Amino acid sequence: MSPALLQHPRFISLEGGEGAGKTTAINAIRNWLGGHGHEVVLTREPGGTPLAERIRGLLLDKGEATAAEPLAAETELLLVFAARAQHVREVIRPALQRGAFVVSDRFTDSSYAYQGEGRGLDPAWIADLERRTVGIAPGMTLLLDLDVRTGRARTSGRDLWPDRIESEHDDFFERVRAGFRQRAAAYPQRFRVIDAGQTPLEVARDVAAAVATFVQGDAA
Repeated sequence: MSPALLQHPRFISLEGGEGAGKTTAINAIRNWLGGHGHEVVLTREPGGTPLAERIRGLLLDKGEATAAEPLAAETELLLVFAARAQHVREVIRPALQRGAFVVSDRFTDSSYAYQGEGRGLDPAWIADLERRTVGIAPGMTLLLDLDVRTGRARTSGRDLWPDRIESEHDDFFERVRAGFRQRAAAYPQRFRVIDAGQTPLEVARDVAAAVATFVQGDAA
């Protein structure tokens, strides 16, 4: 039997498709938490530690090596979880143990969306990897929801050399968006869905309000 997941009240994750505006949301979270006297650790996935960042390079590389030997979906998933296991051990758990808030740009919900719905891998396998190698879940997940066409339009002018994931076709990102929305529907107590089609100011406002409700509600 795999161990159960621990849902930590000072762990916040941020999810969404390409071009959803996660930087705006991260700044809003940091500003609200920092303004209320909390230590905030900002991190990202895949990555977050030197070793995990090297794995990120393998996952996102679109060079000659990837062209000669395309990354299998199963390999992609296992690499993501290898980086995540290191990330949790070296960064996330230590920060939570000392009382900091951890804000991660992506976490395990991205695996369900990208490798599960996007690549068609078995979600039961992802869930087992999550329990066995991660063991922790965010207390709140903010999903920046944006239609694929708008998101792609935003990134087209930003990324002169799109990485391996960004180079996927729209139908892949439609599946990813559906995967995120399914996760939000399945876990409504944890997820807060933010309309990322709004202006950056409006997104920041809604994100800050969600964080305030979450933190103050947990402290009540």
